[in-house]
Amino acid sequence: MQLTDHRSRRFDISASGRGPVGPIPAMAATIERRVLATYRVDPDVATALLPTGLHPQLVDGSAVAGVCLIELGAFRPAWLRPEIGHRSRNAAHRIAVQWDTPAGTRTGVYIPRRHSASRLARAVGGRVFPGVHEHASVLFDDTGVDLSVTVDADDLRVRVATRVGTDDAFRSSLFPSLDDASMFFQKDAVGWSPTRSGRLEGLRLATRGWRVQPAETSEVQSTFFDTLPAGSAQFDHALVMRGIPARWSSVAWPGPSS
Repeated sequence: MQLTDHRSRRFDISASGRGPVGPIPAMAATIERRVLATYRVDPDVATALLPTGLHPQLVDGSAVAGVCLIELGAFRPAWLRPEIGHRSRNAAHRIAVQWDTPAGTRTGVYIPRRHSASRLARAVGGRVFPGVHEHASVLFDDTGVDLSVTVDADDLRVRVATRVGTDDAFRSSLFPSLDDASMFFQKDAVGWSPTRSGRLEGLRLATRGWRVQPAETSEVQSTFFDTLPAGSAQFDHALVMRGIPARWSSVAWPGPSS
């Protein structure tokens, strides 16, 4: 199966070289707000969205995908003071993946599409730091308990409305507990995304004080998932993160290989 519209941009890793795109500075920020809305996806449909060399991670027979909605404060090269940093609101559709290396199987996420409300992120993404970002309006509305995010782009819309709950309020058909879900997403710190030239570049996220909270959802919409074959993608759960210091750096090879 191969999907050829906006949901899938096929890249053959075997022809893309064997290293990061170029020198990438370490970047730092505070994750002021982050919503991880997670879907169960049919494995064959998920595979059709991936480049050669990447395979979906399966949990309870399903691929795990979703959208990361994030507001960053003090986003900057890691050696600069936080007060010099930039505010950025972004959205990234992701698929949990694995790939083979001489050292064994490794895991991470593949990010087929990134959107940003930040002109700076769109201008330098894929050039100075990884991640080609498309333009979108990204709006956060956070009362401290209720948190909603709306993303509007030319060919994509996301809307997630949540209420943060206590740890025992977590409900998921993929993961038996909040701790299981948290560990799954924390381990997948490496993200691969396509460059402007069609290669892949990797970025590693390191956080200080990783913590997720479960969220009850009153509204979930992503046209990325809604336009997949009927019944192949089903919303599972949402997690919220707040006030987490973070750092991004380029990934040392080896990466995926076909």
